[in-house]
Amino acid sequence: MPAIPAVSVANLRDLGGLPLGGGRSVRSGLVLRSGQLDRLDPAEALVSGLGLRTVVDLRTEAERTERPDLLPDGTRVLVADVLADHLAASGLPPAARLKTLLADPALAEQHLGGGRIHEAMRRTYRAFVTSDSARASYRALLAELGTPGAGPLLFHCTAGKDRTGWAATVLLSLLGADETTVREEYLAVNPAVRQAFAPMIEGFVTQGGDPDLVLAMVGVLPEYLDAALEEVADRHGSMEAYVRDGLGVPDDLADLVRERLTVYAA
Repeated sequence: MPAIPAVSVANLRDLGGLPLGGGRSVRSGLVLRSGQLDRLDPAEALVSGLGLRTVVDLRTEAERTERPDLLPDGTRVLVADVLADHLAASGLPPAARLKTLLADPALAEQHLGGGRIHEAMRRTYRAFVTSDSARASYRALLAELGTPGAGPLLFHCTAGKDRTGWAATVLLSLLGADETTVREEYLAVNPAVRQAFAPMIEGFVTQGGDPDLVLAMVGVLPEYLDAALEEVADRHGSMEAYVRDGLGVPDDLADLVRERLTVYAA
């Protein structure tokens, strides 16, 4: 689906309308994704019109502290720190320190140059599947989405592309979207993310930073998603088994999510 052109929220998208096959699609207005909400203006028409009831924040404690969300009055917040375990095991991954790396091309080159960015991102995506904190976080998100009468929910990380992208992948797969739809939605955030980070990208390149490195940091690539999907296949055999056994989401909850978020064409 096209991005919602809100001024105060970067990379804002409604998953509603995405096709699920068999004349079904995702119900509009109930599940949204975005980047961080530290500049959100509740009075902006495109934001207030969403009627947000719940926000699921997938960021680390450091990210939340540095740039706390601004939320409409009455919005319930659920913290679901996907990277808590990965952070403890291997330090802050690129997904959670974009702004630091973009401000220092030499540091970025030192840690992620020479193709190391790709392996770092693949490692992070595998952790989305395997780490306890990630599994608990994505389980909590699905539990919220399966709550009857819960109202519109928005989930986000910092840029709204990696932790958020995997959340959208899991959800769309659970709802029955085919691989083409899942991949198109995953990759569709690239223009919005590059626009949001455009001044920092320009500064990075102006200071002598590698243009390919900065795009690999700021954007998403098919190989990143492939790493997580391969981990699911190796460990669980299918996305359904990953949701049930890896995330611990019982079948009745999965059915509730499908019921709430699926609409049939008239």
